Amino acid sequence: MAQYSRVSGSVGLITLKNPPVNALSAVVRHGIVDTVQKALSDPKVKSVVICGQNGMFCGGADIKEFQTLANMRGPPLIPMIHSIEAANKPVVAAIEGGAFGGGLELALGCHYRIAHSKAKVGLPEVTLGLLPAAGGSQRLPRLIGVPAALNLITTGRRITAAEALQLGLVDQVADHNTVDAAVKFALSVAGQSLDARRISNFQCSPVPNMDALFEDVMQKLRTTSRGAIAPIACLQAVRAAATLPYTQGMQREKELMATLFTSGQARALQYCFFAQRVVGRWSMPSGARWDTSKGRPIHKAAVIGLGTMGRGITVALAQTGLSVVAVETQEKQFMEAKQAVTGMLERGAKRSGKPLAYDKITYSQTLQAVADVDLVIEAVFEDMGLKKKVFQQLSAVCKPGTFLCSNTSTLDVDELASQTHQPELVVGMHFFAPAHVMKLLEVVYGPRSSPEAVAVAMELGKKMDKVSVAVGNCRGFVGNRMLKPYRDQAYFLLEEGATPQLIDQALEEFGFAMGAFKVSDLSGLDVGWKVRKEEGLVQPGGGSGKSARIRNGVRYSPLGDLMCEHGRFGQKTGRGWYQYDRPGSRDARPDPWVHSFLEEYRARHGLVARRISNQEVLERCLYAMINEGFRILEDGIAAGPEDIDIIYVFGYGWPRHRGGPMFYANMVGLEIVLEKLEHYAQANPDVPTLQPCSLLRRLVASGSPPVNKWREVIKNVRSQL
Repeated sequence: MAQYSRVSGSVGLITLKNPPVNALSAVVRHGIVDTVQKALSDPKVKSVVICGQNGMFCGGADIKEFQTLANMRGPPLIPMIHSIEAANKPVVAAIEGGAFGGGLELALGCHYRIAHSKAKVGLPEVTLGLLPAAGGSQRLPRLIGVPAALNLITTGRRITAAEALQLGLVDQVADHNTVDAAVKFALSVAGQSLDARRISNFQCSPVPNMDALFEDVMQKLRTTSRGAIAPIACLQAVRAAATLPYTQGMQREKELMATLFTSGQARALQYCFFAQRVVGRWSMPSGARWDTSKGRPIHKAAVIGLGTMGRGITVALAQTGLSVVAVETQEKQFMEAKQAVTGMLERGAKRSGKPLAYDKITYSQTLQAVADVDLVIEAVFEDMGLKKKVFQQLSAVCKPGTFLCSNTSTLDVDELASQTHQPELVVGMHFFAPAHVMKLLEVVYGPRSSPEAVAVAMELGKKMDKVSVAVGNCRGFVGNRMLKPYRDQAYFLLEEGATPQLIDQALEEFGFAMGAFKVSDLSGLDVGWKVRKEEGLVQPGGGSGKSARIRNGVRYSPLGDLMCEHGRFGQKTGRGWYQYDRPGSRDARPDPWVHSFLEEYRARHGLVARRISNQEVLERCLYAMINEGFRILEDGIAAGPEDIDIIYVFGYGWPRHRGGPMFYANMVGLEIVLEKLEHYAQANPDVPTLQPCSLLRRLVASGSPPVNKWREVIKNVRSQL
């Protein structure tokens, strides 16, 4: 709703009321139309101020109304904004908190904009697969210029009040009560001509080489958007603003929005938006839930091991304001870590404008320094023996009630918990590198982990601005468990005739930032090699005869092992699946040596290369991964498909405009995924990960319900198990 009152004698004050962000629901739009009409028809009112309740101007449209066109009831936004702009009395937007999307479009329809110094503004529609379609794509370029508007609209970037003032997006910035400042301002402009304040009457400022500007931005968007159509549509809308009269530009905006609104990409991006909220409402198989489990406040934390991950975790914790004890027992690593952490903090402070967190960190070379902390995150090398020893020591040193967390990416959390006196206080906190930048945090609970420990880890993740997902304990948890069949298929496709470039190109065209083999070169082939050696899978020279490509009765590719035997560890050695100009370089180029190596390998094992299509690459790599996702749901490791999808979007580079692996399966059609898996399983009987999961079969038998209805079927399957 919108509340109307008259203040200071002659100012009509309209307050938007729709907590928490005053979204422009049908009821709110009705309220705005009614109250604006009331203010304009009141002879005592000389000017109008629009503000939002509880320190928030307006978060934009009500996204729930996007689900179907039938939900779009109430007064349309565009005529409402046009009527405000056409008003014969000055209308001032008092922006506190934020003005986003439709909220900023509403403010652009006002004649003046006053923002609080801590407010932010932006048009984030592109992140939902849409564009600003209530005049935002037409008014913003006319107000702040085409280059600046292009940047804001195609990225969805939110900017501070200071930057908005510099761009000319707002007229004034207030340090104290914004509504009071806006009322005072409204009184000062009452009776003045508004002809020069109606943005729709503006012409876009001319830009030298306009065509070159748009072409340059288009090329950059094609590279960065990885197949997403909304950024391109946003550019086309801004181009209309720059080249067409306002009314024609608005028609073009409407046409482009109509294309986006019903697109699969918009559905996927809006699914991701809501899925982020779903994963925050976590649950455990025991019945414990986010709303019934309370954590304890954490005032002081410790990080054990200051390698790459430990340094990032230390920075992430310090930036929240926590006191952090950073422990590294190796002298050389200790000195390097102190220097590296300092540099990371300085760069972070420069980017965010927040004060440096130097004084939050205490460094030590002894575990005794963590005796009084509330929570410890162990980040030593990924070795079970070493981690067990650390957990034994922590259990002896730490005060009772200390939460002990491991940054392990694959190892058994319950086995680590068994080394402690209070196993119920042990959880996994799997960060992703670089830990102070990457948004994802997998919180892993074992069978003995208490709801309190999970709640603490989830709350700490939120404090670090992470997207935290609670998952069960198994090898690889969710992300890395699903990654294995994906990588296996990539290796098998190499054996059958593909090249690293062909596979990577197919995956990158799908929308991944990097294909499987570029990722392997980046992370280092030797990392997986070490794990496989520990598991007893590696045979010198790759083995010979039939056994070379079979382990435990299952197909196995020794290609990665052989590459490592040749010293090809990836970027770190300047040679891997690709060649690089020098060790550490990231510029991957095809390597003729790899081509010859694969030909020799196939000849040695009697394999005849065949033509492999991009479609087969996608089907085998992605459907094998998706099939494992269904097994994870069936096993109760993830509570629902949203958990898996958010993990993959935020941690593994899955293109957001495709929604996540499980959403993508739903979009393709579960019956098609099942049919393809059956086909590939029949052709590869020694690859059990291609055998369709029974949950997938059950969902298809249930009529392939939409992804948000899967939990009901999953619940029935688990109850039968």
